[in-house]
Amino acid sequence: MTAATPAAAMPDILAYGEAMVEFNQAAPGKPDYLQGFGGDTSNFAIAAARQGARTGFVSALGDDQFGRLLLDLWTREGVDTSHVRVSAEAPTGVYFVSHGPSGHAFDYLRKGSAASRYAPGDLPLDALAAARVLHLSGISVAIGDAACDAAFAAIEHARANGVQVSFDTNLRLKLWPLARARAVMTEVLRLTDICLPSWDDVAVLTGLDDRDAIVDRLLTLGVRVVALKLGKEGAYVATPDERRLVPGRVVAAVDATGAGDCFGGAFVARVVAGDDPFAAAHYANAAAALSTLGYGAVAPIPHRADVEHALASA
Repeated sequence: MTAATPAAAMPDILAYGEAMVEFNQAAPGKPDYLQGFGGDTSNFAIAAARQGARTGFVSALGDDQFGRLLLDLWTREGVDTSHVRVSAEAPTGVYFVSHGPSGHAFDYLRKGSAASRYAPGDLPLDALAAARVLHLSGISVAIGDAACDAAFAAIEHARANGVQVSFDTNLRLKLWPLARARAVMTEVLRLTDICLPSWDDVAVLTGLDDRDAIVDRLLTLGVRVVALKLGKEGAYVATPDERRLVPGRVVAAVDATGAGDCFGGAFVARVVAGDDPFAAAHYANAAAALSTLGYGAVAPIPHRADVEHALASA
C-alpha cells in the first residue's frame, strides 16, 4: 500500500469495487489484442476526477504487472491510490473481448482475484469517514462474499459519519443468480442516497417496466435521489419532491462502452460541487455523450473543459 493521504487532501469521493485489465481483440479471428482497462467503479472514479473532483479508489490488486498497470493509470488520472491494497496471494482480474458474427463476447478471469477477497478488516475507516460520497455498484457486492461483506461495512461506516452513499445497480447475472442479486441489492438500496440505475438493470431487478413505478419503488426504499439512465434519451431524475426527464445530447456515437459509468462519475462530481440533481444530470448527459465519440471505456471520457465547451456551444 502507498503512504497514507494527509487528512486535508482526503478524497471527497471514494469508489469501492474491482478494476481489471482488458484485452480487446483487434479484429475478428485475429490473434492480436489491444490492452486497456475496465471496471465500472474505476471508470466512475476516473470520470469524476476528470471533472475536477478529488477521488480515490478502495480495492485490492495482485502483486503483478496487471496491478501495476492499474496503479499507473490511476496515478496519471489523479485518482488517489492510498487505499488500494496490493496482495501477493491473489491476482489482478483480467478479461478478454472477442469479436465475431454474433457481436462482442466477454471472457472474465476474475474468480479468486485480489479484489474479490477484499474484507471488512481491510477498509480505510478514516478515509471513509472523511469522504463526502462513497460510491459502489452491483458488481462490488457480487464478486465475492468477502467483498460483499466489506461493501456493507463500508456503507454502514460511511452513513454513521454522515457520508452519502452512491450506488449503480450494474446487474451482471454471470456473477450471481437473479434472486440473490435482488435480495442483496434491495438491502443496499435501503442504505443508498444517490441511485444511478440503468434502465435494463433496474427493470429486471424490480420486474417493472414503467419509469415512474421504478422510481417510486426506489424512493420508497429510502433513496433520496434517483438518476435513471435512459441512454440517448437522457436521464429521468427524481427526488421525493420532484421528477423530471433531463434530455440527452444527440451525437454521432461510435462506442457506448462505459458511458453509464461516465454519467455516474460526472453526476456525483457535480453534486459534490454543489449542483442540484437536475443540473448535475444536464452536465452528466453531456459528459456521457462525449464519451461515446471514441472507443473504449476510459480514453474517451471528457475532461471538465470539454464538457463545459460542449454545453456552451449547444
